[in-house]
Amino acid sequence: MTDRFDCYYCRDNLHGKKYVMKEEKHVCTKCFNKLCANTCAECKRPIGADAKELHHKNRHWHEDCFRCAKCYKPLASEPFNARDDGKIMCGKCGSREDGNRCQGCYKVVLPGSKNVEYKNKVWHEECFTCFDCKQPIGSQSFLTKGEDIYCAPCHDRKFAKKCFHCKQPISSGGISYQDHPWHSECFVCHTCRKSLAGTRFTSHEDHVYCVDCFKADVAKKCNGCKNPITGFGHGTNVVNYEGFSWHEYCFNCKKCSLSLASKRFVINGDHIYCPDCAKKV
Repeated sequence: MTDRFDCYYCRDNLHGKKYVMKEEKHVCTKCFNKLCANTCAECKRPIGADAKELHHKNRHWHEDCFRCAKCYKPLASEPFNARDDGKIMCGKCGSREDGNRCQGCYKVVLPGSKNVEYKNKVWHEECFTCFDCKQPIGSQSFLTKGEDIYCAPCHDRKFAKKCFHCKQPISSGGISYQDHPWHSECFVCHTCRKSLAGTRFTSHEDHVYCVDCFKADVAKKCNGCKNPITGFGHGTNVVNYEGFSWHEYCFNCKKCSLSLASKRFVINGDHIYCPDCAKKV
């Protein structure tokens, strides 16, 4: 005959049934929930046999009720602060409330210890680290992105614009040309390498030139005055004909000096004439 295996309270047979051990006594789940279950410190309801229970200093919670009193973040698997008023808070909210807890580890920053203060917040010196490389920043310069803090090299690598020429980060200043950023020291004339920052320049076939080098090495020569056609200042319009180019103001009849831009003309040797003068040559 099988020995009886009963609930300590109601004496129901527990063979094949779920039960709970409470102070070395076998208790059915019904009696446990009614007579033995701890009360949740948050919702004040019993923590049943099937519920996950958390406890701290003789207080008990349902797992879902164990949340930060300030931001309601679940704290079942997170660091937390138990305050003197009984409130449970996550590390961040607790440090904001206390004002003297490290923003990195949420532990108290003891008076006289090495620490870093920034925007009314405090860190242990070893906890004030770069969000990306995790190395202590110490006395180095740093930059922020949102609430995250970065050492200068990591910030430049992740967020700074890259120079169109050397592809390195632009920490400060710089020049923008054709929607591309440049270091000031990289934005130079393709021929003489003189800096073009703050000066007049022009471009030709993806290269930039100072005015002097463009005139000497790149610009077409006017077939009339033999000077470079630069596009700077007076005479920006150009007349092209059979491989030759003229400033618009140089494209005149050789005999009467009539401007022939957008008009009929006659070529005779190296000269151009209006139709009337051409008949007299």
